[in-house]
Amino acid sequence: MNQTDVRLDGDPDLPAEREAVVGASGRGRRRQRGERLMVPKADFRSYYGLPVLNEPTWEAPDIGGYLFLGGLAGASSTLAAAAELTGRRRLAAGLKVGAAGALGGSLYSLIHDLGRPERFINMLRICKPTSPMSIGSWLLAGYGPLAGLSAASQVTGRLPRLGRLGTAGAALVGPAVAAYTAALIANTAVPTWHEAYRELPAVFVGSAAASAGGLGLLTAPTAEAGPARRAAVLGAAVELAATRRMERRLGLLAEPMRTGAGGRLLRLGRALSVAGTVLALTGRRSRVAGAAGGAALIAGAICTRFGIFTAGVDSSHDPKYTVVPQRERLAERTGQAAAS
Repeated sequence: MNQTDVRLDGDPDLPAEREAVVGASGRGRRRQRGERLMVPKADFRSYYGLPVLNEPTWEAPDIGGYLFLGGLAGASSTLAAAAELTGRRRLAAGLKVGAAGALGGSLYSLIHDLGRPERFINMLRICKPTSPMSIGSWLLAGYGPLAGLSAASQVTGRLPRLGRLGTAGAALVGPAVAAYTAALIANTAVPTWHEAYRELPAVFVGSAAASAGGLGLLTAPTAEAGPARRAAVLGAAVELAATRRMERRLGLLAEPMRTGAGGRLLRLGRALSVAGTVLALTGRRSRVAGAAGGAALIAGAICTRFGIFTAGVDSSHDPKYTVVPQRERLAERTGQAAAS
């Protein structure tokens, strides 16, 4: 009986094709067992070259603006309360009004993306602790009246006690408003956002603090700008460190953060944050330098938020950002099971 080669032809999308060599018993012949690779492992492919995931339906101007403005509003309210407690009234006034304005822009962006205002109201019909969107809706519903009351009292000079109550309440809720959008996008199936769940809250909170400090530097006189300067420097440092750690840990999934439009925006954001920090530190006696530093910090925060948003959308286009991490996790689990 002659030796026979049996080719195992499977799905062309499988990682590799293999050939099994079967030896027949007989005089002078030895049975051969095992498998031999016919070709190198195939590259990942998707049917007809289509993405594995559907592209997010969110629009960059709406949701990118929502991510930035919500962070600015929440951090500004917290910084405004600190300024008021230390007697820096002009700094507190600028931050209160800025927080209310940023909140209005954030809500407009969200509602514009939803299409109809009643959709936001419908999200308040239930409270689902496991849903970042549900929790975020309730955070905004609670934070909005407090920030609005604080700003209205500041502008009109009326109801100062209620204004102080609103300032304190907005300051308490502000950090959650600044951070929850990180959980919102990390809870999606978009590869780069989903895998960055550990660092994104730190990136967003640091970016929010830097932008709030920048707003304070723009609106307050130099003599009162100390807390804004410290918040800006600390926020920028946290943002830069967390972004660097995130890109190093993500490996392949950080590629959209280094290339394309997302990479360009993030590099510009880092440059503006560094420049703003330097100007904030060196402009302690210069109103012009302080204001320029504040503007650079705000612009840097905008670039950071839009850069992360764009990088996530780009990662949903290429199948490799979905397939390769899945295969790596599968191989790791297989290796652990074999070792045990």
